[in-house]
Amino acid sequence: MMSKSKNRGLTIALYTSYFLIVVVFLFPLFWVASVSLKTQTELFEVPPSIWPSSWQFENYLHVLQTTPVLTYLWNSLRLVVLTVLVSLCIALPAAFALSRFKLRGKNAFLLVILMTQMISAVVISIPLYRLFASWNLLNNFLLILAIYVAVVLPIATWFMKNYFDTLPEQMDEAAIIDGCNRWQLLTKILLPVARPGIISVVILVAVQSWSQFVIPFILIDDAALYPVSVGVVNLQSTQAQITTHYLAAGSIMSIVPVIILFLLLQKYIVGALTSGAVKG
Repeated sequence: MMSKSKNRGLTIALYTSYFLIVVVFLFPLFWVASVSLKTQTELFEVPPSIWPSSWQFENYLHVLQTTPVLTYLWNSLRLVVLTVLVSLCIALPAAFALSRFKLRGKNAFLLVILMTQMISAVVISIPLYRLFASWNLLNNFLLILAIYVAVVLPIATWFMKNYFDTLPEQMDEAAIIDGCNRWQLLTKILLPVARPGIISVVILVAVQSWSQFVIPFILIDDAALYPVSVGVVNLQSTQAQITTHYLAAGSIMSIVPVIILFLLLQKYIVGALTSGAVKG
């Protein structure tokens, strides 16, 4: 009985901790959503109200009609889609080679890949700005895309290498016996099995690219090319009045695509964490 009571107490404590963590992470999002639906008068209430007295969905319509937020969203979408595609084209063969081939210095190379994730975007943005400015290459979409890919490529390669490691090498041997070469082994055998891992990388890269702020903020000075992470910050400067509620509405609009992507593909994240072997 004591053991059951103790286990029950631990379970309650565990789920209470989960609930508190969820509240801590979701409350800022809830607060921004609440502000986005308030009137300008409600912004100055003391104490502030948690719920708006009347839901002002007109705030979202005002942002759509008076700001280029749709352009910002389109710019981000282009960058994210191309970053994901280019990153996968490079990361998948690289991860396959690192997982399956016996390469001299492979462990040291993997350590270097992991260490690159410790470098802040601020550290590289200033030198890149000076370099691009001297070459008159600011606002160059292809160069911005290349930097995005360079930022996310190490973690994408590391993640997929670890996922390929979970796939049994007997698959490789069977495929080679059946006449597959290395490229066919990757594209026809391993990639279909590694779909949960690939989709997890897609989500990881997409979220990281969508939320990238420092690099485009420093390297882009043409407002027509701003991604939504930078464009939303400038929404307040485009209005001649207090626009905190409009800024909040723009922020929610910038978050929604990422939330939709996560909700649609969340089952693959669980699959990537819990699978990795061949069934049967």
